[in-house]
Amino acid sequence: MLNTCVIVGKVAAVPEIKRTVNGNVVANMIVEADRSFRNENGEITKDLFKIILWRGIAEECAAVCGPGSLVAVKGRLQSDVHEKDGRSWYNTEIVAEKVSYLPQNAAV
Repeated sequence: MLNTCVIVGKVAAVPEIKRTVNGNVVANMIVEADRSFRNENGEITKDLFKIILWRGIAEECAAVCGPGSLVAVKGRLQSDVHEKDGRSWYNTEIVAEKVSYLPQNAAV
């Protein structure tokens, strides 16, 4: 089976470093990516993706990325489901395996 995805977009905010109870470094980063089509108003809308960064990737992204930084993220999808008030809620996020920093004038 295969679980791989690639997202190219702009960082929404500086990733904040945290540590797990075991001392591992982790950070969350939101990347916004344009959709490949225009909506009914002729506008290109954006999707927001939650990226989970571990260890060295987390530290590097926190040091290098700022709002508006253009990045390519290769990773895997991770999802979970939880129950609240009798309803199922699904959450999907991307666990980064590699982050590439792109020049701001790169065509995407």
